[in-house]
Formats: sequence, structure tokens, C-alpha cells
Amino acid sequence: MKSNCGRYIFTLVMALVFVCSDAHGGSIRSTKHNLSITGPGSIKADKESRICVFCHTPHKASKGKPYLWNRKDSTTQYTPYQSSTLYSGVGQPTGASKLCLSCHDGTIALGTTASRPQEIQFRGGIRFMPANKSARLGTDLSDDHPVSFVYDARLSRQKGQLNLPSNLPSHVKLDKTGELQCTGCHDPHDDTYGKFLVSSNRYAALCVSCHEKEGWTNSSHASSSARWNGQGNNPWLDTDYDTVAENGCAGCHRSHASDRGQRLLKQVFEEDTCLVCHNGNVASTDVETELTKQYGHPVQDYTDVHDPVEDFGSGNTPTHVECEDCHDPHQVAGGISSPGPPSGVPGANRGVKGINGSGQSVSRAQDLYEICFKCHAGNNVKQSLPVTRGINQLNTSMEFGPGNPSYHPVMAQGVNPDVPSRSNIPNKQSRISCADCHNTDNPNGPKGPHGSSFKHLLERNYETSDFTDESSYSYGLCYKCHDRNSLLSDESFTEHRKHIVDQKTPCSACHDPHGISSSQGNPINNSHLMNFDLSIVRQNGLGRMEFVDRGRFAGQCYLNCHGKEHVGEQYP
Repeated sequence: MKSNCGRYIFTLVMALVFVCSDAHGGSIRSTKHNLSITGPGSIKADKESRICVFCHTPHKASKGKPYLWNRKDSTTQYTPYQSSTLYSGVGQPTGASKLCLSCHDGTIALGTTASRPQEIQFRGGIRFMPANKSARLGTDLSDDHPVSFVYDARLSRQKGQLNLPSNLPSHVKLDKTGELQCTGCHDPHDDTYGKFLVSSNRYAALCVSCHEKEGWTNSSHASSSARWNGQGNNPWLDTDYDTVAENGCAGCHRSHASDRGQRLLKQVFEEDTCLVCHNGNVASTDVETELTKQYGHPVQDYTDVHDPVEDFGSGNTPTHVECEDCHDPHQVAGGISSPGPPSGVPGANRGVKGINGSGQSVSRAQDLYEICFKCHAGNNVKQSLPVTRGINQLNTSMEFGPGNPSYHPVMAQGVNPDVPSRSNIPNKQSRISCADCHNTDNPNGPKGPHGSSFKHLLERNYETSDFTDESSYSYGLCYKCHDRNSLLSDESFTEHRKHIVDQKTPCSACHDPHGISSSQGNPINNSHLMNFDLSIVRQNGLGRMEFVDRGRFAGQCYLNCHGKEHVGEQYP
């Protein structure tokens, strides 16, 4: 009988030894989970020399627990992770996660075991996992990767971009109930890969075992070899890797104790997660400085408003602008400075939601203007008109509509191929992009409408004040596409020079740069972007204020401008 008992105890001891050393050859002896007097960490027992006893015991194990468990469960209630993009119910921790938390939530003394009545004493009088240790997760798990949820094929299909459980690599294991637990990512007995991970997470290898983000493989964040230049804050202080690609998901996300709960971002403010790299210290261009300019997209003004599942097409989305409204960090490609074609979506904006010209939500914008329309069209327009006009229109999707009397060719090719001044554009039938006008004023800066020193977030100066002295600078934006010499030589309108140079009348006095909606304008009065600035142009004595198109380079004006009556004044 004694012999059989001895064999049983020996078998149990060998099982525990096996548990403490895995197939990689890694041993718990050299890890921080060795809490005995031989442990390498700063938290260790005062006298206890046994290694496994802190978690396992051959006798008097906790009832109903696997692994000959030697600890008591915490009785606390946890705050689980929640998110608008979480498609599974996450409740209180179960299974192996519950076991891990018996140390890592900081509510049960490290030396408390089920097999002995007295606590194991620790050096320095330490009893609980110290609060200053990153391994202490506490009872608020809302800032930690979710655990104890069923990871099945239904979840994979419902959420999308999530690997099927049958395709998970062998080192990522679900528990017997099909739930993902702490042990899906961590092996508590082997620290070969650091942080007790079951595999290396270099190049996000562990993350992509489950997460299959669309476009990630070919994205800049998955392939960039950019490194931190040592200036400012270290963006990867908590990782062991030196490049954007090597850090992968960990460049922006922290699996445990993230500063932002939802989506586990590393910074409290969403834009700071981006700008810690996009300030010229990792990325080659400095977006952070652009955002401090007088005119720009005020991403700093909003916190906790942007949501990946928001629908701008509903008209109920709260007013905000964040980096993620224009960029999908999982799909961005070609660098932040990638200009992209006039039609289509630049690599920097790839994969972003939009609103099409009909006002309908699209899950993936096909043209850059569809991203702009999320805020500058439909029910979401909040800005005021910079110039008060005879026909007021804030909805840019209506201003650029292909059925309009006239429009700048953003949504479609222009209606007028006969524009002599367009010599600066090789193909006079080509389209332009919103970013051709609204962009950084720094030619060497990051492309895109992040910030500008010019009003309305324009790339170049565009004066709208009356009595402006004409110069290449005053109307720099117009002259980017429209040849200045052609305009001042009156090639298309016989009195361009008289109005612009002699009378010092700005381009905006007559022309509305976006276009005139077909619902408000007509081809006779509103061709050539004619829509008068009411602070400069007034009704004439007959109560009329209009331009009448009379054919190629010809027309008549009925209005009062600079005190001069125009009563059917004809050009040429």
C-alpha cells in the first residue's frame, strides 16, 4: 500500500515538473513566476524554496479546480472589457483566466495557498502584487484584452477580420469550452518570448494569429522599417523592437493596462497615438506641427467621440474630426505624404468609410471626395459660408454635382472643355481632387488637409477681400491651375485684367469655386462658376443682379459693382 502511495506521489511530482517545463525547453525556474527564494525577480519568498507550490499542490488542492490548483479564487466582481466593435458577450472571468487573476488582480495575498493555513512570507513584507507593477491588472479589466468569451466560427463570421478557430496556430489554444482565456496568449511556465507569450509577437505575429485585419499585410504599418530618431517621446518604450513593422500592432495598442479602454490604444487622446510617430521623429514628415497651424482639422478638440461603427449617412453622428475619420491605420499605405491620383483614394486614405454623391454611406470610399463628404455634405455640414453669395450652398456634394450649370471637376469631368487659362493642366478634361486646393501650405510637408496658414485650409493664398492688389501671391490658388498670363491677357474674358488689376476686384467677387447646385442655379446665369459675392456686387437700379451667358466667351451683366451700374453690359 505504501509502495503504491509512493508511486502516486512520485507521478504527481513528475507531472508538476512537466507542467513547469514546456516543449520549448523553457523553465519556470528562470522566470518571474518562480516566487521561491531562488527566483530571479524582485518579488520572492523569504524562505520557501519550492517553486511550484505557489500555484500547485499534490494534496489539499482547491476543489473543482484543474491543475491541482493551490490558490483560492478571488470573490471580487470585475469590470470586463466592452467596446462597440465587440461582437461577443464578455462577462466575469472564468477558467484559467480566473486562476491567473488570483495573483494578478491584487486582491489575494501572493502567499495564500489552499494547502497550508499560513501565508508564505515574502521578502520586504510584500503580500500582494505591488500596485506599481504592470502585471497587476486590478479588478477593472476594461483596459485589458477581453478574455473568457466563446471564440467560435459564429463569432468569426459575425465580426469579420477574425480568424476561424479551426485555423488558429497550434500554440494559440482555446480552453475545453471554446473560450479564449489568458492562456491563449500566455504560457505561465515559459518566458522564452518575453511576457510569457506563447510565441514571438515580432511583426505582430501573435496578434495576427487571431486578428486578420483587411489590408494589414500590405500596409505601411506592417512593412515600414522606420525607426525612432531618439527625439521626443519614445513611442515603443514598452516593447523590445526598433521599427514600425517589428512593433506591428504594439506600436499603437497595449494588450494590458492601455490608457484607453476601447480598442486598447496606448494614449488617452486618440491623436496622440498617431502623433507620437507622425511628428517627424519616426515618420519622415511632421503632421503634429501641421495640426498646430491657424487653419486645419482640430483633432485635439474631440475625445471619445469617433467610433468605427458610426454612420455619417444617418445624420445623427456627433460633430467631430479625428485622425481615424480620414485614415485607417490598418490599411494605410504609401506613406502619409502619398498624394494619390485626382480621382480615387490615395494610399494614405485607403479603406476609410465615406458618403457618396447620392448621400449614401459606403463602407470603403472609392474617391477622396467621398471621405470629405462625411463632414462637408449631406446632414453633417456645420461650417459657415466664407463668402455670402447670391446663391448660398453649404452641401459640397450638391455644389460639385455633375448635373450643375458649372462646377470644379471633382466628382466628374468638367462641362466646359474650352478654358484657355487651364494651360497649367496637361489634360483639360481631367478631374481634380479636394486636396488640390485644401492641403498643407508647406510644399515639403505631409500632403493632405491637416493644417495650413491660409484661410479655409487652402494650399495657397486666395484673397476674397475687395480692392486687393493683383499678384501671383494674392490669387496663388487660382493661378495654380489657371495660367496668370492667359487671364491677364483677356484670352477668355475681354475684361479680366480691367476687373482684377485696374478695379482690384477679387476672383471671388464673381466666381464661386465649388460650383452652383442645379436645384438653385441655371445654365444661363450660373455658367463659368458665376455666383456673386453680395458684399461686393449688388442689384442694379432695376433690381437685377445676374450674369447672362451669350455663348463662347460672351455674356451680359445686370448688377451694380463698385458703384457702377451694369444694365445689360455686354462682353465682348
